[in-house]
Amino acid sequence: MNLGISTHYTILPEVARALRMEMPIVALESAVVTHGLPYPQNLHLAQDMETEIRTLNAVPATIGVLDGLVQIGLTAEQLQRLASEKNLLKVSRRDYAIAVAQKKSGGTTVAGTLIAAHAAGILVFATGGIGGVHRQAPDISPDLPELSRTPVVVVCAGAKSILDLPATLEYLETMSVPVIGYQTNDFPAFYAVKSGLKTQGRAESPEEIAAIARAHWMLGLHSAILVVQPPPAESALTEEAMEIAITLALKEAQNQQITGQAVTPFLLSRMSQLTGGASMTANLALLRNNARLAASIAIALRPPSSKMGYV
Repeated sequence: MNLGISTHYTILPEVARALRMEMPIVALESAVVTHGLPYPQNLHLAQDMETEIRTLNAVPATIGVLDGLVQIGLTAEQLQRLASEKNLLKVSRRDYAIAVAQKKSGGTTVAGTLIAAHAAGILVFATGGIGGVHRQAPDISPDLPELSRTPVVVVCAGAKSILDLPATLEYLETMSVPVIGYQTNDFPAFYAVKSGLKTQGRAESPEEIAAIARAHWMLGLHSAILVVQPPPAESALTEEAMEIAITLALKEAQNQQITGQAVTPFLLSRMSQLTGGASMTANLALLRNNARLAASIAIALRPPSSKMGYV
């Protein structure tokens, strides 16, 4: 717990109380709300993920930036703003100072959310897929170095399948980030259950993941623990269908000279169109699934002396 953080942060009272009482808390990103999905699906998803966490008696802390303040936990009205306003920033490490100094608003990426969650003392974060090494350009997501230096358990469905997954896993290995499969030895491919790659380790329960995280940090190691679980089988895409759509979307992005932070939102949108909405269905299902697992891990990580109870 760290309630003495910079005045540029604002902690929602519900989240502040949960921190004081050492209750289980799950951080959530907001770039998926501002840049990942269209309105109103983005708002409904954000609400659903918070509901999944509350159902397990954990506290959600959706993180975003509003008018130059980093918000750790959002009210319903603030979430509505991020879901519906246009021309918002996509906030990673390099963007925070600009957003704060110029009193701008935006959604936090995986890297941006990791920074704020760790500053507040939140130990668990649920997202869809992390960024990684891109397939067609020398582009490495800021998510990867942030994972190497931020001690938070990150629950995801692997890296986004539009990326170079072998290179992404190799980067994580180089940066000494443990990659733990939840009830699987396979590294998922975001939309698909398998990528053909293997995880470093496997855990069968949230309690086992919590034990790994505690041991890692008590040894003086300061990276994240990356926990990967596949999307629900009933909503996942086949590897073949996924690769066909990705190849077409990547070619279109290259032809249209789309670069930088605009690449991922474009590819995800085209993937949804090319798969007739099936990729979006998989995306929504895996995000809810990850929120549930993250809540269970947060409960397993709570100190034995913490005061349980719903806020």
